[in-house]
Amino acid sequence: MLDIGSVLAAFSEEHVSRVTGLSIGRLRYWARTGFFQPSFVEDDPRLPYSRFYSFKQVVALRTLEMLRVQNGVPLQHLRRVAEKLGHLKDDLWTKTSLFVANRKVVFSDPITGKPQEVVSGQFVMEYPLIQIVKETSESIEAIGARSPDQLGKVVKIRGVNRNAWTVSCTRIPSVSVRRLHEDGYSVDQIISEYPDLTEADVHAALSHDEAVGAA
Repeated sequence: MLDIGSVLAAFSEEHVSRVTGLSIGRLRYWARTGFFQPSFVEDDPRLPYSRFYSFKQVVALRTLEMLRVQNGVPLQHLRRVAEKLGHLKDDLWTKTSLFVANRKVVFSDPITGKPQEVVSGQFVMEYPLIQIVKETSESIEAIGARSPDQLGKVVKIRGVNRNAWTVSCTRIPSVSVRRLHEDGYSVDQIISEYPDLTEADVHAALSHDEAVGAA
């Protein structure tokens, strides 16, 4: 089993964004508000490559991306979860099995040991953190150039981003591109948030989501 505590590496915001699917703007907002800060920040944050994250933090950010972006868990709720589980400190987002129900994070019932939402008792999705660690390692190893025939496509691959539609050869969900577009971001601004994307990728993601919404 991979011991993430023994992995010594520093990843820039650009690398973290590419691996987790979180935009650089979101990473900086979380750091600025004190929700999730990189392990190293230069005295002058305006300098290029002034913020670096550890491997454990990248795993934690991927977990948060699943909770916040893919499952719509409100940031304020995640803040309260972090406060409640503060005794776990750095291991909160990397060694704890978390569940999502009705956009809320819950644990296994301490009596039954079964994952369920207290009020409705509905089925809860579990995110085994060891799998996220494995996927993070694989994504870091796979960082590289995309071939021309992989541009401008939206795909769904079993086991990638929990089977969500993503821009080909990235971990960027098409829904993340659409949300930026709905917030008034231009194509160029979206690309500045996700430097791995091309104009064709952005148009493909938007066209795909519009087609799905119209179906």
